[in-house]
Amino acid sequence: MNNKLFTTAIAGLVAINLIVSCTPKNKQNMEGPAINIANMDTTVRPGDDFYHYANGTWMKNNPIPADNSRWGAFETLMEENYKQLQTIMTEAASAKDAKEGSVQQKIGDFYNSGMDTVSIEKTGIKAIQPELDKIAAIKTPLDVQKHIAYMQTSGMSTLFYFYAAQDEKNSNAIIGNFYQGGLGLPDRDYYLSPDPRSTEIRKEYVKHITKMFELTGETKEQSAKIAEQIMLMETQLANVSSTRVALRDPVANYNKTNLDGLKKNIAKFDWSAYFEALGLTKTEDINVGQPKFISEMAAMTVKVPVELWKTYFKWHLLSTAAPYLSDAFVKENFAFNGTVMRGVTEMKPRWKRVLNETSGSLGEAVGQLYVEKYFPAKAKQRMIELCGNLKAALKDRILNLKWMSDVTKKEAIAKLEKINVKVGYPDKWIDYSKLKIAKTSYYENISSASRFEFARQLAKIGKPVDRAEWGMTPQTINAYYSPNMNEIVFPAGILQPPFFFMNADDAVNYGAIGAIIGHEMTHGFDDQGRQYDKEGNLRDWWIKEDAVNFGMQTKVLVDQYNNFKILDSLHVDGNLTLGENIADMGGVTVAFAALQKAMQGKENKAIDGFTPEQRFFLSYAQVWRCNVRDKETMSRLKEDVHSPAVARVNAIVYNIPQFYQAFSIQPTDKRFKPEADRAVIW
Repeated sequence: MNNKLFTTAIAGLVAINLIVSCTPKNKQNMEGPAINIANMDTTVRPGDDFYHYANGTWMKNNPIPADNSRWGAFETLMEENYKQLQTIMTEAASAKDAKEGSVQQKIGDFYNSGMDTVSIEKTGIKAIQPELDKIAAIKTPLDVQKHIAYMQTSGMSTLFYFYAAQDEKNSNAIIGNFYQGGLGLPDRDYYLSPDPRSTEIRKEYVKHITKMFELTGETKEQSAKIAEQIMLMETQLANVSSTRVALRDPVANYNKTNLDGLKKNIAKFDWSAYFEALGLTKTEDINVGQPKFISEMAAMTVKVPVELWKTYFKWHLLSTAAPYLSDAFVKENFAFNGTVMRGVTEMKPRWKRVLNETSGSLGEAVGQLYVEKYFPAKAKQRMIELCGNLKAALKDRILNLKWMSDVTKKEAIAKLEKINVKVGYPDKWIDYSKLKIAKTSYYENISSASRFEFARQLAKIGKPVDRAEWGMTPQTINAYYSPNMNEIVFPAGILQPPFFFMNADDAVNYGAIGAIIGHEMTHGFDDQGRQYDKEGNLRDWWIKEDAVNFGMQTKVLVDQYNNFKILDSLHVDGNLTLGENIADMGGVTVAFAALQKAMQGKENKAIDGFTPEQRFFLSYAQVWRCNVRDKETMSRLKEDVHSPAVARVNAIVYNIPQFYQAFSIQPTDKRFKPEADRAVIW
């Protein structure tokens, strides 16, 4: 229930993320060697299983803590990041002279309100009583439609998402966008799939809803009845929801209209009343991402009895608010979303949970203090240099492609050269002066931040695109490519080990941060990103024959991942993960080429017995070391566009000729791929 709502709603359409966990300030002096040989399991042959060869001993010695669903290099560094952010928050929280309205005051009061468990327990469900009263006052289908708008302005999960974003075919314009929603479970397939895991989750979800309503004072019998009603309504929505694979098609999800078009084609919804309730007076161009879903949703608002809608709204209010209410709600919310869905047995300490919410709700306010305290300026210049080297290497790769015509190559190079690079933090910070944060109510602070962010986003509609704006906060340990902005963005948080070492050899940095830079650049040329031109517009700039050839090249990768086994009997979805897999392979390939250029004229010296080429691949593999709970893995296979960590290594390196040379991989090795069977894209 904060500004993460927007990025969650449109993940995969607006920005393509690397998806990594967080890491703190530059810690190389504390991290030991850049390539830690003690993490390796050299009893495994590199040609049999490179992931475990590089990481096996670390994985054996690092079990997953009870409050995590996975544990890897990123998570261990996240622990350091927590300490850094805790310092910022506790300093702000204890400041006696923080000026009213200042960044320090807002951060300190927000954090303190979340840590005030005495007040939170005393208030209990009364914290959301005003919201419950609004739901109780609903009497007509028109009231239902207006309440959808109210919930959206308050950051609450509801039937669909409405957000501001660049027009896919006119990247200089910001328009309103509709996107499917309405489900309490993370994916439509949980409602519809007959597999044992989905069947079990449906049963547990009904139990969870029942328990949550019991906590509000409903009887067990009435709560069970409510749960069944909600399950039926959400299943109806799931039946008309697009699959995650379908949501990856930018052309199919571009259906621009206007208010008159909405009224004509989806007449059962009072769109004028809805936009008025949003506070949006200017509604010209509007994209309806999934018309079938929006149309069915609109019909349901009229067909489904008002009393059922009131129950549905109450459930989604409870589900959204539960982490910020009294302990009974927090524990029940965790029991389902943490334990049933992810296999986690313990909640994170309260200070970490409140820290996450403070950082999410006051993102760039926290970010300002973060970069002042922890971001080394020299890292920014080094990153800009690396990005330039990767661009040059990708340009060479494109020019030497055998399957692409010169005409399409020319357009591809023009797009590559226009990719903008952002490093560290924005030049202009979000102005939080209109956001009021008080010491008294945690839930109200969460709500205030959500309303502020929704209003800030909606205010963009009809205005020029702000190309200086960032889609991630500086403290985020991640990176992204935006197809509409045609830019790659690297927040300060990711510019540290194990991704980036100021003092390590080139092989390590090119294998880690270099592969990440290449990954984000390649997103501009994956199966989604390639459909956008250099200006960020959805436009087919490919010669038809080249597009066919691209499809043939990527099909090899799809088939490889479809056949990649996880947990003995499950498989990666090669179509769902295709964009990320292309980016992974492109990232490693281009980074290795850039390393070769960087090494020209330098001594090819081994370190700890490993050549630069070997250290490059080891660095890449050790970034992805990770132990994962089975439930987390099963959830991610259904929900995540990224492949599991083991596949991000083993499904990539055995396609790359230079890897075979570096480790003398032989045809007798288990994962050896004949050259004809290897994927070659960028």
